Amino acid sequence: MTLSPESAGTAPGRGRLAGRRIVVVGAGSRPSADPELTVGNGRAIAMLSAREGAQVVCVDIDEAAAKATADLCADEGSESIAIVADVRDAAACERLVHEANEKLGGLDGVVANVGFGAGQGLAGTSPELWDDLFALNVRSHFLVARAAMPLLADGSAFVFIGSVAGVKGGTRIPAYDSSKAALFGLCRHVALEGAPRDIRANHVIPGPVDTPLGRVGDASVERRSKIRWPLGRQATAWDIAYATVFMLSGESAYITAQSLTVDGGITQF
Repeated sequence: MTLSPESAGTAPGRGRLAGRRIVVVGAGSRPSADPELTVGNGRAIAMLSAREGAQVVCVDIDEAAAKATADLCADEGSESIAIVADVRDAAACERLVHEANEKLGGLDGVVANVGFGAGQGLAGTSPELWDDLFALNVRSHFLVARAAMPLLADGSAFVFIGSVAGVKGGTRIPAYDSSKAALFGLCRHVALEGAPRDIRANHVIPGPVDTPLGRVGDASVERRSKIRWPLGRQATAWDIAYATVFMLSGESAYITAQSLTVDGGITQF
């Protein structure tokens, strides 16, 4: 199947984020030996934001991954910065936001893209694993939003990256499903607090995506190989990036507290 230039990540920028200062938390991409190299959602979001004219702060727990994404953003013509942080740590969330604000001279947007899943069923999920997944998948989003809200310029935007696992059961990973479902409530609250200053918060919900991590899922989760794709393919990371940039841009100026599912229709058919 021939991809559109947008889905392939080859479309030129259109200045949709010109002058904006954006933080992408989870901007790295999982190392992969796959000869058909794909890009992760966070890296695609950061690169597209840069291509669309934003200055970008690339945050990741992996220093090499954060720097690689920052270099790719620089190749797009952006002033880009890499910050290393483990967002399960409250102090690290506070630090990354203040460091980004200081280095860019202000903030206009925050994307929270971190998350992972582990465990199998109730019996295979320990309390410690549950707490660790919630710390990364929900608590970190709260901590970053809490630190960023006072610093964001009026008219800014938050985007939380979720998963269809929070909409429809099936992963057999209860902590992952539950943590992703919790993002609906967090997004609504952040949108409510931000509204008086025209700060919006929205929730982009990917289905299965052809990323390095997604290919691990394809290989290890038998159910994924049986999905019937209404549009004939999985999403690319660029499909997720375009939805995210839309939510960061002035094109969505009257959209807040909403959830946009980017799954090619698999949750509807």
